[in-house]
Amino acid sequence: MDTEYKTIAAGTEATGEFEDRRSRFIAQIVQVTSEREAQAFIDTVRARHRDARHNVPAWILSDGREKCSDDGEPSHTGGIPTLEVLRGEGLANVCCVVTRYFGGTLLGPGGLKRAYVAATQAALQDATDKDLVVTMTQATRVTCVIPYSAYGKVERMVHDCNGKVKDTIFAEDVQLTSVFRTGDEVRFVDQMREFAAGEDLCVVGEPRFVEL
Repeated sequence: MDTEYKTIAAGTEATGEFEDRRSRFIAQIVQVTSEREAQAFIDTVRARHRDARHNVPAWILSDGREKCSDDGEPSHTGGIPTLEVLRGEGLANVCCVVTRYFGGTLLGPGGLKRAYVAATQAALQDATDKDLVVTMTQATRVTCVIPYSAYGKVERMVHDCNGKVKDTIFAEDVQLTSVFRTGDEVRFVDQMREFAAGEDLCVVGEPRFVEL
């Protein structure tokens, strides 16, 4: 599995539009993290554009699952072209629905493919222009409890191992939680064990994708 992917910022929506011979193609893209979320967005767009001829969906998840549909358009003229644009941009955990309002003139398979691609590209350009494209990186959290006297040294060790301190709780001791690009945490844990004369002070979490 890749350790990094691009997606649309959570809670945002990018849109783009393309017109050909009075047929309007409106692409809408959001972040989703499951097939259920993708279907919910598809249903939302269909309700939003209930009078449209077609609402063509395509989605890709970070676990490799993907799906698309032509929603009544000729086979392979809508869903796959839309999906291929998302793939080509290295996107994951995204759902795109391209709404088509028929303009009265048949565009033919080639014209339809170009239109769905152009609308999706326009939505991605909107995402870029609005700084909505974010990179998600597989990261690992490490929590350790240390005496106050060691806080400054351990904080430097985190940074030296390319990590970031995410949370610090000052109580009887200091509980420090840091996040590392998965793999980088190994060096920090080893250094902490050496610093503590063989004692394990670190609790290592499961890797997950985050925006670093």
